Amino acid sequence: MDRLTVELSALAFQAVVTALLSVVYIRLWERQRLPYFLTWGLAWSLYAIRIGAISAFLVTRKEHWLFVHQAVTGMSAAMLLFAALQFSSGLRWSWRFAWVGAGAVAWAYATVYITHDQMVSGITAIVLLSAVTLWTAFLFWRFNARVPSGGALLLAWTFTLWGLHHLDYPLLRPLGAGVLYGVFIDIVLIMLATLGSMFLVLGEGRRMLEARSSQLEQLTRELLRAQEDERRRISRELHDEAGQILTAVKIQLDLEGRTGAGEMVGRALAQVRDLSNLLRPSTLDDLGLVPAVKGLVEDFARRTRIEVDLDIDEGLRLTEADQQVVIYRVIQEALTNVARHSGAHHAVVRLRPAGGGVELRIEDDGRGFASEPTPHLGLLGMRERVAELGGTLNIAGAPGRGVHLSVHLPAAATA
Repeated sequence: MDRLTVELSALAFQAVVTALLSVVYIRLWERQRLPYFLTWGLAWSLYAIRIGAISAFLVTRKEHWLFVHQAVTGMSAAMLLFAALQFSSGLRWSWRFAWVGAGAVAWAYATVYITHDQMVSGITAIVLLSAVTLWTAFLFWRFNARVPSGGALLLAWTFTLWGLHHLDYPLLRPLGAGVLYGVFIDIVLIMLATLGSMFLVLGEGRRMLEARSSQLEQLTRELLRAQEDERRRISRELHDEAGQILTAVKIQLDLEGRTGAGEMVGRALAQVRDLSNLLRPSTLDDLGLVPAVKGLVEDFARRTRIEVDLDIDEGLRLTEADQQVVIYRVIQEALTNVARHSGAHHAVVRLRPAGGGVELRIEDDGRGFASEPTPHLGLLGMRERVAELGGTLNIAGAPGRGVHLSVHLPAAATA
């Protein structure tokens, strides 16, 4: 097999690899619609055409193939640079950038058809390609300095080495010599550039996801705070306004001897007070957590006919209002779930100091569950409230053996 056949086979392999990479990036663009994916795909497509053009020139030695090679070389380098600008600084496409492609074509025409000097044509192409490649490397070095990333670092080193590699053309590859060496290095650098871009995009996606998760967590906390404030406001309105009006009406009816109407107003007054207590018990603000929990458990047992054993440390003190609210709301939601879903006849609530913090356990003798419970608004709210204070919440259960809920708040969240 002669040397030309070997070199053409190597170039064909490089073209196939580059074309496949182009397809991968274009498919990524179709799925995610990120503009730099499309630009990378087009850049590697042009790079594959560049390889085909130089292969045709080596076979035919016709100047028009050299012209295509020169023009596409400039355009592919510019596209790689533009993709780096799109990713690092969010640069948007504008038709004013078309002059770069026109300039590449004009430069190729001048070097091929005017100078008619292959050495001058090749050297100018390599200098231009090296300069643009090193510029691309600079963009990734700057991006990595601003946002440290393994992908950006790999791309920065890859394009730096690639830019320097282009400069070996006058020494090792005059007029097509050293093609096998060049193809091998180019394929390695192309694969490194692809890996770097993939790592970079994945890292960027992970950072965006983390930022989004942080925003959602913050929004959830704000919604819970707003919900608690709204409960407190509505509870006070019911207690202070509606409760007082209904009390006055009941007294007036009793004084007039209209006992039947007075009893109906009394029942409405009791319902208003129960609703006010469910929204935000006044004892929680006035007397503290322990009396509020006792009242909650007693009211729950009375309404549901489910026996509840309360084991609470009388000396437990939580000075922060948020901490008291979290414990109270977790107990309230857990008991609500016991009544709605468990079919239990007995439940236990234990609240005691533990490990410098506080530990809450709630157990029932209900039907339990065979798999992880389906997340719902109440459960998600409990988890978010506990997590905001740096605590942990765990739920375990088994069919026929009830559900066991445990919450631990660290010392930093307690007094």
